[in-house]
Amino acid sequence: MSRTLPIGFLVSGEGTTLDAIAERIEAGTLPARIAIVLCDREGAPAIERARRRGLPTAVLLSRGTDREAWGAELTRRLESAGAELVVLAGFLAVLPPGWVDRWSGRAINLHPSLLPRHGGRGMYGPKVHRAVLAAGDRETGATVHLVTRDVDRGPTISQVQIAVRPGETEDSLRARLHPVEVELLAQTILRFADGSIPLPLTPASR
Repeated sequence: MSRTLPIGFLVSGEGTTLDAIAERIEAGTLPARIAIVLCDREGAPAIERARRRGLPTAVLLSRGTDREAWGAELTRRLESAGAELVVLAGFLAVLPPGWVDRWSGRAINLHPSLLPRHGGRGMYGPKVHRAVLAAGDRETGATVHLVTRDVDRGPTISQVQIAVRPGETEDSLRARLHPVEVELLAQTILRFADGSIPLPLTPASR
């Protein structure tokens, strides 16, 4: 049975995925609630989108801070908000080991490629699409995976493929892939909410 799953979102950029998930929640098609939105960059469009929706928000700058102390503050905010699942959607900061260990099996990341291809440190947004095109890949897609200490190397939870069309550009690829990413993430969240995927998700429960 589905329940209303409290989610914490970690964001850094435009926030279009956050917006799309919030729309589904408001429409009643996704049994979840966004408990808090945390951003590592002041003035990021994502945090402004969240504020316009009236969502609880906080900006916790990662640069120039002790990484573990910063991670501990992220955890404090998430726990205070009651988040049970943490979603990284365009979150660019690398999370410290202490945070990753605390949220093991409860933190997922959405990545715009068919991991393990075109993942790892520095691979995000347009850089991923550029790499796909430069490699001459005939297909790409999106992956939702567990967050681990190795960037973009956590176990895959769900994945979807799309064809790379002749004459494709970074912009056209991004435009076609984004709704696919949103649908993949929404369906993954739904599976956590209805118990199809347990929380926490451990290797033994896969």
